[in-house]
Amino acid sequence: MTETLDDGPFFHGTKADLAPGDLLTAGFRSNYRPEIVMNHIYFTALRDGAGLAAELAPGDGAPRVCLVEPTGAFENDPNVTDKKFPGNPARSYRSAAALRVVEEVTDWTRLAPDPLQMWRDRLAAIRDDEHGEINN
Repeated sequence: MTETLDDGPFFHGTKADLAPGDLLTAGFRSNYRPEIVMNHIYFTALRDGAGLAAELAPGDGAPRVCLVEPTGAFENDPNVTDKKFPGNPARSYRSAAALRVVEEVTDWTRLAPDPLQMWRDRLAAIRDDEHGEINN
C-alpha cells in the first residue's frame, strides 16, 4: 500500500507541554525502544490513537493530544501498514519532515487502568524481545 488514506486532520500524542506553532521533529529516542533514535516523526488520523500514544509515552507529564499539520511529505507507517495489518486501519503515518502543532485537543477518550496496563505490558514484552522490530 503506497497511497495514504487521509488528508487530515492529524494528531500526535505526547507528554510534552507544547504550544501552537511548535515543531515536532525526528531525531529523538523512540518512546517504545529508547535505544533507537528515530528518523521519522509519527502521527495518526485517529484522535484516540494519539491519546493512547500519549498515555504510553515516557515521562511524568500529563498525556496530551495535539492537532498537527505535516510540513512535508508523509507516508503510511510501515510498522503497521500491511506488515501487521492489511491496509492502514490504525491510520498511522510518519514523516521525516516536521509536524507543526496547531492546538491541543482535549476531547479524546482515556483508557481505563486495566486496558492501559495491558498496553504497557505488551510494550514491555516487545522491549524484552530481542527480535522485536521497529522501523525508524
